[in-house]
Amino acid sequence: MANYKEMTSGRPLPLIFNFTLPLLLGNLLQQTYSMIDAAIVGKFLGINALASVGASTSVVFLILGFCNGCCAGFGIPVAQKFGARDYSTMRRYVYSSLKLALGMSVSIAIATGLLCAFILRTMRTPDNIFEGAYQYLLVTFIGIPCTFFYNLLSSIIRALGDSKTPFWFLLFSAALNVLLDLFCILVLGWGVAGAAIATLVSQGVSALLCYRYMWRHFHILKGNPSERRMQPRLVKTLLLAGVPMGLQFSITAIGSIMLQSANNALGTACVAAFTAAMRIKAFFMCPLESLGLAMATYAGQNYGAGKPERVWQGIKSSVLMMLAYTAANWFVLWFGARTLALLFVDASEVEILDDTELFMRVSCTFFPLLGLLCILRYTIQGVGFTNLAMLSGVSEMIARTLVSLFAVPAFGYLAVCFGDSTAWLAAVLFLVPAFIYVYGRLRKVRPVAAVQ
Repeated sequence: MANYKEMTSGRPLPLIFNFTLPLLLGNLLQQTYSMIDAAIVGKFLGINALASVGASTSVVFLILGFCNGCCAGFGIPVAQKFGARDYSTMRRYVYSSLKLALGMSVSIAIATGLLCAFILRTMRTPDNIFEGAYQYLLVTFIGIPCTFFYNLLSSIIRALGDSKTPFWFLLFSAALNVLLDLFCILVLGWGVAGAAIATLVSQGVSALLCYRYMWRHFHILKGNPSERRMQPRLVKTLLLAGVPMGLQFSITAIGSIMLQSANNALGTACVAAFTAAMRIKAFFMCPLESLGLAMATYAGQNYGAGKPERVWQGIKSSVLMMLAYTAANWFVLWFGARTLALLFVDASEVEILDDTELFMRVSCTFFPLLGLLCILRYTIQGVGFTNLAMLSGVSEMIARTLVSLFAVPAFGYLAVCFGDSTAWLAAVLFLVPAFIYVYGRLRKVRPVAAVQ
């Protein structure tokens, strides 16, 4: 029997902490096999192959970020109806979201697959790594339906207060990904494409296992035929919740693409350093992203239950946990970034190691900004104000674009290192007054079960 968990009563800090832990472990697993992909490619296929993977990182974030954002958004009405104990409407949202996801994911996969070459040329990808980057990107886009469904199913399960179940399937998927990486690259000799194929298959397996478990054990999701029909009114609500969240990720990624494009023009060594640094950064960002995801579910349930004061209590508890983590994280990355970079490149690649270390030292110094960004953004999303969260992504995009157009040509790779922190600051400056506005609205209207 699956466990559902309401977070509408009890002390916020232990509730959020316990809910965050499985999310964190799951995110760490995802980043671990992303790092393993890059490490195996860099160690066994060389620097050009590693740069090929890295040359498309921002594009992958653009497309998959949109998909993942939509999935997280689709979970918002589910969490709100669960918190309000309106289980019939909750099931209608679940069935509608699954059918909507099928059409969206297949359409996106086809469109992006056809545009791969154009995207890479637009990003000024160096000729010596273009073919590898194209292969990696194409396979990744073909696997979009697998990624979409795993994230949607995980979002639905999290909305019911269960953050543990998706982790166990992801654990199996991560182990499978490592084995397939080694098999596809070392045994079959498929090169960079082999790394992407390994990730595709492992994500597909994870999605299938998650789906099978959910329908066998989450009896609260089993509805009658009328609840299984796709309803236009609910689809509209899902799109109003999901698309702005997806666009928020994509808009943020546009700024990252601008920054990566500017970095690509600096040469293969800078691309390789950027690739290694982004993998390391993504790994150490996991606790902050996980804390944000926990706040989305926590805020959504308490919003549906008409308890806005608990949302503010959750914010304070989350900020306390975030500051403790970022303080410890600074020491690890400031003094250990170079050692971590050796996972991806040989010790003889001094320039790449220096650039990776510089990037990580700058990033870890500004992690408290990123932590506050995650907490506020996901909380605002959880209570249904997804348009405001999207606008915070616009702030990030503008900041990264300005750095790319003006700072990188003037200061080179040093400006690339400050691109993310500048974007985080711009987003926080928007999100603080945005949350004050949202919280004021929540205190006046309770309970509210619809997405604004």
